[in-house]
Amino acid sequence: MNAEGTVRSIFVTGLKNAHAIENHALSIIKPQVSRIENYPEDATRLDQHIHKTETQIARLNQLLSDFAEDRSALKDVALSLTSATAATGQTVAADEILKYSFANFAFEQVEIAASRSLLTVAEQGGFSASSTALRANLDEKEKDGRLDRTTPVGCYLEVPLAEICRRNCKGLTE
Repeated sequence: MNAEGTVRSIFVTGLKNAHAIENHALSIIKPQVSRIENYPEDATRLDQHIHKTETQIARLNQLLSDFAEDRSALKDVALSLTSATAATGQTVAADEILKYSFANFAFEQVEIAASRSLLTVAEQGGFSASSTALRANLDEKEKDGRLDRTTPVGCYLEVPLAEICRRNCKGLTE
């Protein structure tokens, strides 16, 4: 496989992984909505997040279709089963709402990192037609994730990730 094909393969794998991550998120947050009915504001916010996530999955499906690829059903199922088990483990906790909030925030940061990586690989591979959908997903995630880029951790998560992606793609094309 030539370098261009390798970058394409990395990009498509990233799209499939992002699809699986989004489905994983749905399987984590959907059960939470019914568990936190005593917190109507939080339940409403989660419900809105579910709708955003479903829209993001639709965008990823379209991108995969544009590359004549299909999602990875195996990854979707495996992550969903893991999520269901994790969600069940939280149901006995008295501080369930706090644990959900912490886990959801952390998971959103993983989604942000994956989205940024996909954008970088799209740039490196010349897949600019994919950038609009990926940017829309990232913008929604960053609004939800509220990563503070003024902190050392926020800067650490943002800068090296793009460099790692660029170096990896560059190494493949040399």
